[in-house]
Amino acid sequence: MSLIGRARARGVETLSLDSPANRNALSAALVGELADALTDCAKDPGVRAVVLTHTGNTFSAGADLRDPPHPDALVALLKQIVELPRPVVARVTGHVRAGGLGLLAACDIGAASHTASFAFTEVRIGVAPAVISLPLLPRTDPRALARYYLTGERFDAAEAARIGLLTAAGDDVDAVLEPVLDGLRRSAPEALAETKRLLTARVLESFDRDAAELTALSARLFASPQAREGMTAFLERRDPPWVM
Repeated sequence: MSLIGRARARGVETLSLDSPANRNALSAALVGELADALTDCAKDPGVRAVVLTHTGNTFSAGADLRDPPHPDALVALLKQIVELPRPVVARVTGHVRAGGLGLLAACDIGAASHTASFAFTEVRIGVAPAVISLPLLPRTDPRALARYYLTGERFDAAEAARIGLLTAAGDDVDAVLEPVLDGLRRSAPEALAETKRLLTARVLESFDRDAAELTALSARLFASPQAREGMTAFLERRDPPWVM
């Protein structure tokens, strides 16, 4: 069974994370299938833009702790979204946690309904938001990131838009995105690709400069005794021993 749903309407390819049983967690399989679907979109001249969305009430719960992707694979997926010669638009109506926020930040435009919620939960299981910082740090308010990275607090769609994680939020995410998708459909394909290249230059600099270091950090932290205890506590639905 495919983990990525696909549909097309007037040149907009919609890719849906479709693994609701584990809240669209970023498993090795899901990351691989999404990368393949994006590759197809890049090659297809009939695709003007890509919408990345989800089934169920969670956009993505972050890394699948039972079947995590290799950090290199997650870096490659995030960079693929940033480099894709088509605009990628995130459409969110549910919860986004940890690594899912990296997918959101890699997209060119992001919109969410007020039913969405967001949290960088890495510190609560003993790791850090390392790899996903590659698209997040260049695009998001640094003081806000300091708070939410360090505390793991939950925040809403209005706050996500305020800090630059989202482009816009509203009661009806499709109403928010209607003028966006209309604008993309009216734009020349090569002009869109070159304009996206201008907009993503700083983000790609962070990949070239920091990807190796952050991948190594992620691998080291996930292999640590603290992370093993934090992930075990999460899966057993109990507090880890460091909670005071």
